[in-house]
Amino acid sequence: MRFTVIFLLLRIGFVYGLYKTKNKTVGPEVVLPSTYIKEIRPSLEEGKPVEVDFKIFVVDINSINVEDMDFRVDLFIRLSWTETRLRMSEEIFEIGDDYVTLPPEFFDKLWQPDPYFLNSKIAEIATLTHKFSSVTLYRNKTVTYSARMHAIVACQMEFQLYPMDIQICPIYIEISYNSQKLQLKWASTGVTVNPELKLLQYNFGEPQLLQEIHSYVTEKLGNYSRLIVFFRFERQIGHHLIQTFAPSTLVVMLSWFSFWLGLDAIPGRVTLLVTSMLTLVTMFTGLKSDIPPVAYVKALDLWMAGCMVFVFASLSEFVVVKVIDARQKQLELQLNNLRAYRASVERSVSIWDYEASLDLEPKRKRGSADLLQPTWLDLELLRPQRTLSKKIDYYSRLIFPSLFLLFTVLYWPIVIFKKRN
Repeated sequence: MRFTVIFLLLRIGFVYGLYKTKNKTVGPEVVLPSTYIKEIRPSLEEGKPVEVDFKIFVVDINSINVEDMDFRVDLFIRLSWTETRLRMSEEIFEIGDDYVTLPPEFFDKLWQPDPYFLNSKIAEIATLTHKFSSVTLYRNKTVTYSARMHAIVACQMEFQLYPMDIQICPIYIEISYNSQKLQLKWASTGVTVNPELKLLQYNFGEPQLLQEIHSYVTEKLGNYSRLIVFFRFERQIGHHLIQTFAPSTLVVMLSWFSFWLGLDAIPGRVTLLVTSMLTLVTMFTGLKSDIPPVAYVKALDLWMAGCMVFVFASLSEFVVVKVIDARQKQLELQLNNLRAYRASVERSVSIWDYEASLDLEPKRKRGSADLLQPTWLDLELLRPQRTLSKKIDYYSRLIFPSLFLLFTVLYWPIVIFKKRN
């Protein structure tokens, strides 16, 4: 019985040892020497900095938030550098391969260049059940670290040409080592973009890359390496043409219908013009909620202000025409009273002339006619010209559309010219 138990224990130990050998993993001690210190950068030639190649693949740009002035981007980053202190044993490579991929935990044992996004609000490695990152070791002692990241990047946006604006949003990539110890540089492919990437309100341009050495804050002496990638977001105008420019143009044209209404149609003309003005104000208020309040005038502000000026001018034209028409009516009323008075005077004079004719005094009759003739002529000269208000309405039908067409012809070329420049 004792021998049977010993035999079973030996057999279990043999099977466990065989299993452990077959499922052997590459630990840090396999490639890292005992004297390895991860806080010290790789030792290269004296005076030569460590070069870190940086590569970005843009997976998606989820949103561009104009209120907070930032955008959210999902991307893959890839860093490559040479670690001369590694011991590259042939046992860790498969037959025919010159690299081995290790789990992200191995990266914590290595020296890291530790780059960061200078203008990011949030930057984190994506996770599901584990971090989406890996470390690849090559036979020539090159280390490549890959990870998928989520980042919210701040962008100083300008809205002078809104909604025809173009936003240039950079991402600044920096490190904590000065340029004498470490330098960042773009890989051969630099930044690539997912060909299926589409934005709802923007056209996404080709990223522009820049590599520079710059002086940092005074607390850190020396020059520091920095990489910059510029993303270009051009706002699509189609949405605003349908939702803003076309409706506001129709509202302005609607206000011109008041010129065809009669001067007596006061409720109709006032209702039409006031409704047009309120519609523009409501539309303008709704558009202001789409962008943050800024201290300068935007292109859309000029357009909406121009439309409201034309509607207000139509309302002012109606007031002026109505005042002129009221004065003409008052003058005509006065003249009618004068005519009535003159008619009564003529009747009395004609009776007096008839009696005078019986007395055979023709001189007084002629004198009466001479006295009445100037009064008749003065009344004819004071007859009001009722056609003045109608002429103003008639010319307004031509002047207002012409001025609005001139405003449109000047507005769009100037905005497009500034956009291109």
